[in-house]
Amino acid sequence: MLLTIAVDLVIVFFIGMGLLSLASPESISRINGTPTLTPAGRNEIRAVYGGFGLAVAAVLVLALYTPALHAGILLAVAASLAGMAAGRLVAALVERPTAFYPSWFYCGLETAMAVVLWLQASRAV
Repeated sequence: MLLTIAVDLVIVFFIGMGLLSLASPESISRINGTPTLTPAGRNEIRAVYGGFGLAVAAVLVLALYTPALHAGILLAVAASLAGMAAGRLVAALVERPTAFYPSWFYCGLETAMAVVLWLQASRAV
């Protein structure tokens, strides 16, 4: 039950990230210290955070209602999130961030979401 609620929260996170990115890309880039973007930069945020975020939310919802795809979708999204967290770890080795937010916060969040999805997928197999 608690794990199912956690998966629902992952879906809500991706919906929120996607919608916010499409509506206000600079609110996303501002988190990482880039308060203004060029049109190309706004396009990139809308595509990567907006479109991708909503697509991930959509396939996670599909996983809830399609038993044959459930574990595969959860594992694929978990791998994506783990890859993002791993990228942040590499960046931390190079950039040496001193503040917890945003780098370490999002690394932890991505790791936690990956674990939740992996655990839920392993229950389905």
